[in-house]
Order: sequence, then C-alpha cells, then structure tokens
Amino acid sequence: MTTPSLTTTATAATPSRDASRARIAVSVLFFTNGALIANLLPRYPQIKADLDLTNAAFGTAVAAYPVGALIAGLSAGLLIRRFHSSRVAVAATLVAAVGILLTGIAPGWLVLALALFLAGAMDAIADVAQNSHGLRVQRLYGRSIINSFHAVWSVGAVTGGAMGAVAAQLEVPLLVHLSLSGVLLGIAAVLAYRWLLPGAEPVAADAAADVAGAGAAADAAAPTSAADASVAQDEAIVDAGVARGSSPQALGLVARYSVLLALVVIASVGAIVEDSGSSWSAIYLSDSLGTSAFVAGLGFISLQGMQFVGRLLGDRMTDRFGQRAVARSGGVLVVVGLGAALAFPSVIGTIVGFGVAGFGVATLIPSAMQNADEIPGFRPGTGLTIIGWLLRVGFLVSPPLIGAIADATALRYGLLIVPASGLLVILFARVLSRRGR
Repeated sequence: MTTPSLTTTATAATPSRDASRARIAVSVLFFTNGALIANLLPRYPQIKADLDLTNAAFGTAVAAYPVGALIAGLSAGLLIRRFHSSRVAVAATLVAAVGILLTGIAPGWLVLALALFLAGAMDAIADVAQNSHGLRVQRLYGRSIINSFHAVWSVGAVTGGAMGAVAAQLEVPLLVHLSLSGVLLGIAAVLAYRWLLPGAEPVAADAAADVAGAGAAADAAAPTSAADASVAQDEAIVDAGVARGSSPQALGLVARYSVLLALVVIASVGAIVEDSGSSWSAIYLSDSLGTSAFVAGLGFISLQGMQFVGRLLGDRMTDRFGQRAVARSGGVLVVVGLGAALAFPSVIGTIVGFGVAGFGVATLIPSAMQNADEIPGFRPGTGLTIIGWLLRVGFLVSPPLIGAIADATALRYGLLIVPASGLLVILFARVLSRRGR
C-alpha cells in the first residue's frame, strides 16, 4: 500500500499540463452552467407578472425544469459513453441556452413550461457530463478538487444572478438580456472544449491514468481507490446499521442501495435550499417584503455567494473534520438561518438567512456525488448518474409545493419547508465518513 500512496502524492503535487488545462476547462463549464440559469432567475417576477400567473401556476411552470431533468437525466450515461463527456457537456450547454432564451419570449404558461422543460433536460445532461469529466481530472490530481468545481459553479451563479438583477433594475428587455448572456456563455463553453481531456470515459478501476502524460501507473492507483471506497462503505454500513443479521450477499445489496438512498436525501436537501433561493427568494423579497427589483435579486446572490465561500473551504473542512460533521453543521445552519429569517421577517434578515443556508448546504451535493460514484458494486458512473437523476426530485417537488402553500396561506409559510429539510441532513449524515484525512 505504500507505493500507491507515494504515487498518488507525487501525482497530486505535480499535475501534468494536460491535467491543469483540463481543470481550467471543466471550471469554465461549471461557471457557464451556473450563470446560464441564474441570469433568468431575477427576471422571474417580471415573467410571472407579464403572464399574470398565480403562485401555484408559476410554481408548476418552474417545476417543468426538474421534470425535464428527470426525463432526460438517465440518458446522460448513454450519451457520455457514446459521445464522451467533453462533447456532451458543451453541446448540452448550448441547447440549454436556447431553452432559457425561449422563456424570455414565452407568450403564455404552456410555452414557458416547455422552454423550462428543455432547459432542465439539457442542464441535467450537462451536469452529469461535467461532473464525470471533473472526476476524471480529480483522479489525475490524486486529491479532492470536486468542491472547487462546484465553487466555480457558485461564482457563475452569483455572476449570472447579478447580471439578471442589474438587467431587471434597468428594465432591459428579456429578449436582449437573455440573448446576450446566452451567446457570451455559449462561446466560453465552446472555447473550453479544446482543453478538455481526450478520449472516452474510463470504464475500469485503473482509469486514473487515462490521459496522455499522466505520471501514475494504473495498476498502482487502482488498489488505493478500491481500498478507500471499501473502507468508506464499511463505515457507512456499520454507522447506519443497515440489514443487521442478513446474509453477506443480502447485506451487500441492501447496504449499497440504502447508502445510495441516504446520499440522495442529502443531495436533495441541497437542491431544495438552492431552489428556494432561485425560484422564490426574489418573489418573497419583492411581493412579501416590498423591495425593489434589484434588492429582490440579492437573496439569490447571497445564497450563492455564501455557498461559494463554503465550497471554497469545503475540501479543507472535510479533510479536517470529516464529511459527517460538516454536513450536520450545515443542516443546523439551514434550520437556524432561514428559520430565524422567516420567524422574524425583515429584508436584511432574509438576505442574511439565505446566505447562511447557502453556506450550510455548500458541500452536500459534491460530497453526495463523490460518495455515490465510489460505492462498490456499481459500474463506473452509475452511482453518479442515479444520484444526479434522483436529486432532481427535490427540484420537482419543491416549487409547486411551496407555491400551493403560499396560495393557501402566505409565501412565508411555504418557505418553512426549507429549514425543515435541514433536519433531514442532520439525520441522514450518518452515512458519510466521520473521519478527516
């Protein structure tokens, strides 16, 4: 075991030029992915008002985004295996930009829902493809860098949210605003393609050397990866107490899917919190608290900004304290942050509350995706595809549920779903590792 460890350390210390370039290119894809949809979010109040939609109708239209993601998400693995993650990520990004543009010119509820459906479908495919490619790059580095990619996504989301908020304040026509943002971000994705890793996706445990110029030998890297994954699963099984007394075969099957299900719940909480900021923060601040269009966009920017900070620190925090402690602390922040903001409504308190919640969920989705991709017994990429697909349920259920509660009572009460979801993280974090590196 000493030789693989030394090999991994050397690879992490001196990543090849191709690996460094690929990391930059993947970061660009994460940035464009976050910025595309974020440009649209501050314009939601205008779209809702222009189309004269109720909260429930608007929430149902927004739910078409995760519906598209759910329907198309399972095709991501097939597309990646056939066309490579690099091509799929760039192509899906371009089509997603077209879908978002169509939302700005929708004449009614149906076209709005169809446009969001298309954008959501392409976002799901791009999401799996860019994460798959990012994990390829991470193997070349020999250390965790996945949180840094998601941090860049948050930068993109903040940038896109700021662009949308400024455009809304200046009353820039939707068609002009979304056309400019779509073209700029689409060009960035196309330019990033040339630096992405060549070749098909790895299909074996020795895929750590699938790029030309990688210094680590595949047969040295594979035992370390398999051993780490096995230890992580054993700890999760013991901590969760899954299927005690079962036969070894039954224990493996039940434990595998039990751990995956718990990871889906953890990732879904991150999705629910993110959706509360993207779909409802601007409407809550503008309609319920009477702010301007610019200030209404600050709730989403606060959430994504603090989520970026959390992801920037995420790798260090998990290495020092372990994934379990970081996740549980994040769940507490979600409960306290947004819970206090909703209990004592104010503009500043709401913006701060969304920010605290964003920091709390910063590492949930990256950690869940990484653990799902490393569960023994699944084909490479299967766990990542499944969790990427199922976490969209959070995006699907959250908007119409919050909208229905808002119509029956008030949006403030509908948003109580968000702090309540933080309790689920505290409960299900047991499947995560409690040890730092």
